[in-house]
Amino acid sequence: MEPGHTKVTAIVHDPQSSDCRAVSQVLARVGHKWIVLIVSLLGDGPRRFNEIKRMVGGISQRMLTLTLRGLERDGLVTRTIFPTVPPRVDYELTDLGRSLLIPVEALGSWAREQQPQIQAAQQRFDDRAGEPKARPAHARLR
Repeated sequence: MEPGHTKVTAIVHDPQSSDCRAVSQVLARVGHKWIVLIVSLLGDGPRRFNEIKRMVGGISQRMLTLTLRGLERDGLVTRTIFPTVPPRVDYELTDLGRSLLIPVEALGSWAREQQPQIQAAQQRFDDRAGEPKARPAHARLR
């Protein structure tokens, strides 16, 4: 196989466009952990801010605000304000956002199915490398 003719290149490089960076930016954006979780949650219908915050464990209010704002900017989510006291704000997937559900759900299913194998592989690697057994996931990435 010659350089530049890999399956990864075929996926990321659109023959109609020479700008692979744009595709990389979209993939980085939609692949972010909070976006994947929020899009999955909104797949069941509109939700209020605090409802999303409760359901997405570990996300700060600021990060949720930034993530929802980014999803709205990207055209994946709509934000509807209802004139009540206090004001009610609902977030809902757009048609474009709903089209993202298919790959997001497939990725989530794959992760759930493969998680035991990945954990076992990590443990084997850590055992060979002399790593402590209870290292958190973020520490293994360094």
